[in-house]
Amino acid sequence: MPSDIHFDFSAALVILTVVTGGIWALDAWWLRPRRGDAQAEGKTGQIVEFSRSFFPVILLVLLLRSFLVEPFRIPSGSMLPTLLVGDFILVNKFAYGIRLPVVHTEVLPLSLPERGDVMVFRFPADPSKDFIKRVIGLPGDQIEYRSKQLFINGRAMPQQLAGYYTDESGRGEVLAEQYDETLDALTHAVLVSPHRPAADGHFEVPAGHYFVMGDNRDGSDDSRRWGFVPERNLVGKAFMIWMSWDGDRNRPALKRIGNWIK
Repeated sequence: MPSDIHFDFSAALVILTVVTGGIWALDAWWLRPRRGDAQAEGKTGQIVEFSRSFFPVILLVLLLRSFLVEPFRIPSGSMLPTLLVGDFILVNKFAYGIRLPVVHTEVLPLSLPERGDVMVFRFPADPSKDFIKRVIGLPGDQIEYRSKQLFINGRAMPQQLAGYYTDESGRGEVLAEQYDETLDALTHAVLVSPHRPAADGHFEVPAGHYFVMGDNRDGSDDSRRWGFVPERNLVGKAFMIWMSWDGDRNRPALKRIGNWIK
């Protein structure tokens, strides 16, 4: 079973904060009184000066990234058309409660995911990887996906054909049908490929877990294959695209910058 503790950028920030803060405190409370007004020289003095200068900056970055907002990059097309490869998004880290960095222990419960949220979470099979999907099923829900149609607690989620999703390269090749799907009060876009087999199945969401799917329904590796997301794996709620890079044209996708995620 994979450990919930994994070393990532957050772990590096914690280590740097502890080291630089410890050196700064050691100098302020013990070394400086012992040497009086004399200026420390050599390598030790350089380390102290570095720690004194960078500790506040590293601490601020750690606090912002761990408890407020964290940036992520979209690496795959599983959330098309909502999120594109090359989108850089911001994630609200306190949306689902305050958690300690690295160990991910919840210290302040605030709220829980709602159906339709675009959620970042640690992949249950490998918590060192962050995934992003849409919340479809809440604890206790009965989820069924049948013939490209989503059912929640026996009720079909309304879908309306909105057009066709074409190749962004300019060739105009139709890649999928695009539908507007309504989950409770939220309407969002999904892609369906009529010629690809449907990943049908029936699922009962256990207590403390969530069922998630990608908006690119036939191009997403999600709860239909690997199961549910436990509450302890929640990272945050995606809310805005702060930068987007068009890899085909090798330039920023200006129209996407600043868009809210829904």
